[in-house]
Amino acid sequence: MIQKSSSTKIGLSVSLRFTLTQHSRDEALLKSLVNYLGCGRYYLVSGQDKGYFIVSSFSDISEKIISLLNKYPLVGSKRQNYLDFVKVCELMRSKAHLTKDGLKEIKQIESGMNKGRDLNKEDL
Repeated sequence: MIQKSSSTKIGLSVSLRFTLTQHSRDEALLKSLVNYLGCGRYYLVSGQDKGYFIVSSFSDISEKIISLLNKYPLVGSKRQNYLDFVKVCELMRSKAHLTKDGLKEIKQIESGMNKGRDLNKEDL
């Protein structure tokens, strides 16, 4: 996520957030992820039948979430989104997100993720 920031030289900041959404009946599963991984939080959305496992700590994402998903790879379009997510994490680790060129690259990656991704046979 790229947002305006008065505390950075270029006026923008980047943050990563890993979100897993499941039906509210899977609350125990998502809460068990919080306990098992030792990170993240579980949120149940009032008035909706879904809950979220959310990790926003950069170190937890880079050390725990990415390690887990490298060991147990995703498939389909979710895999492509994950690989883009890892690219952004690597750009942030190398401090590229602190430059205009790095931000431009992150914006381009972000624009093609999730709903912005064209599904094709390579993703399946």
